Amino acid sequence: MERRLGKRVVELTGDSSPDIRAIERADVIVTTPEKWDGISRSWQNRAYVQAVRLLVIDEIHLLGDERGPVLEVIVSRTNFIASHTEHKVRVVGLSTALANAKDLADWLEIKQDGLFNFHPAVRPVQLEVHIDGFPGKHYCPRMATMNKPTYTAIRTYSPVKPVLVFVSSRRQTRLTAFDLVAYVAREDDSKQWLHMPENELETLLQSVQDQNLRFTLAFGVGLHHAGLLERDRKTVEKLFVNQKIQVLIATSTLAWGVNFPAHLVVVKGTEYFDGKTQRYVDYPITDVLQMMGRAGRPQYDDRGVAVILVHDIKKHFYKKFLYEPFPVESNLLQVLADHLNAEIVSGTVTTKQDALDYLTWTYFFRRLLMNPSYYQLQETDTSSVNSFLTNIVSTSLSVLQSSHCIAVEEDDRTLQPLTLGCIASYYYLHHPTVRLFGERLHATSSYEELLILLSDCSEYAELPVRHNEDVMNASLAPKLPIPVSPDAMDSPHTKTHLLLQAHFSRAPLPIADYGTDTKSVLDQALRILQAMIDVAASEGWLAATLTNHDPSSDVYSGKMVVGQLPPDLASRRGTPRGSTERGVVAVEGSSGERVKGDTDAGRTSVGGRG
Repeated sequence: MERRLGKRVVELTGDSSPDIRAIERADVIVTTPEKWDGISRSWQNRAYVQAVRLLVIDEIHLLGDERGPVLEVIVSRTNFIASHTEHKVRVVGLSTALANAKDLADWLEIKQDGLFNFHPAVRPVQLEVHIDGFPGKHYCPRMATMNKPTYTAIRTYSPVKPVLVFVSSRRQTRLTAFDLVAYVAREDDSKQWLHMPENELETLLQSVQDQNLRFTLAFGVGLHHAGLLERDRKTVEKLFVNQKIQVLIATSTLAWGVNFPAHLVVVKGTEYFDGKTQRYVDYPITDVLQMMGRAGRPQYDDRGVAVILVHDIKKHFYKKFLYEPFPVESNLLQVLADHLNAEIVSGTVTTKQDALDYLTWTYFFRRLLMNPSYYQLQETDTSSVNSFLTNIVSTSLSVLQSSHCIAVEEDDRTLQPLTLGCIASYYYLHHPTVRLFGERLHATSSYEELLILLSDCSEYAELPVRHNEDVMNASLAPKLPIPVSPDAMDSPHTKTHLLLQAHFSRAPLPIADYGTDTKSVLDQALRILQAMIDVAASEGWLAATLTNHDPSSDVYSGKMVVGQLPPDLASRRGTPRGSTERGVVAVEGSSGERVKGDTDAGRTSVGGRG
């Protein structure tokens, strides 16, 4: 983009964080919704946020998805900033076909001549769609019955052209790939999906770390999921793009990531395991459409093929809705309290009336008036709408008060952010998490208590506990130093606790998926631990031994080992009681002294961390 536009471009994601000077000098910032939400919360103090004149949002139909509220808040905040700075911001939204595109355009302040809404059938390469249903009540056996039809689809529709197979989980990438390899291995040409010389393959396999990937690549089948090492993932991507392997089995998230068009796309199952509800649920239609959209390569094909394999009872549903534009609704109410807290901390919302006014900037407000029954609004007269919105705001503010994030002044209208609310906003945490800190963190918290507290944070509520993993958790627990409740082996928080213990004590994991789950847990642990330290510091509980300690190295190196445990727990692992190695989350020093931390809007200066 820099070369083509002649503009300075910076990438701002969880994996890439350029320094502030690079951001300020940039003409274009490429970022994720969550990252920009976190940054723009402090827009008053960030000139480069106020300087934005063009906001381009890809896949804006995801407003109706779980991540939709973040997009909604970004646009609402952008419009609010523009109104206060009196600098117009142009918004461009890119989306699939929508039934209510006009509503979305009105909210984005886009006029009729700037709205283009094409029928789903309008695409550069025509798409041929096949939908097949499969019986079976249980998910895993049903997925297994889809492997042979997947192989047949490859042989029928794309025997020599690139194929993408989307599955719901990392485990399914492996199981699907192994079955496809077993089928192709029976053919006369078992390497028909491999398009590179053997000597090149042998050299390449030496650099591949994942054993499963090393095995499947030998047959021209790649795996792609978040649990792979980045180097392995990049290797697979390069091989598929260069057509040296023909088949790529990927988790559905790839459909939203890098663009790998294929001649044939197979969506193997339209359900995924939802960690929050502990059951298998359907993909949003937008996800299925996104996966289908990868079929057909404009530079190579005159048509693409998508094969959708579904539970037989849902076959007619997909036949109807895959061909019609769908409406997009708002999901903001589910997380409104967290976003209101962020606006209160930033100073955008200072009164209850401000909170009501804030709602009027949102897509939710527009859809509430257009589709009231969806949001359980009974009457649409002005009085009823005002009463409905007032109740929503009051409920959210009461929740934030209960979480000790905000205070309502004596005049019953003015809102003030509290330390916990500031910390939640700064570290991008849910308000129930900092409420836990306020209730369970204290001056004499032991290592065991702190590890349980970390594991119980709401950020881990959606860690998947898959089929039979409760049994694996039960077998792993006795090998670790800190006991867990035997009655909660199917809890995501218990699994988080076990994974953290295993990581810190270097215990072996039962299956490879637990390694990738550990990575997911650790990715969030750092900011949660930093927030925990700030809460402790604001109370004056931070030990002197911690003031010069950067927690990130301990989290990622696994240094919080048994030397930190109380003597009775440490003795289980044979560790000398006199061990002096310390870790991240101990909040009391060896002498028990209390150390006062300096807080600035929830940000504590600890050992040079400003």
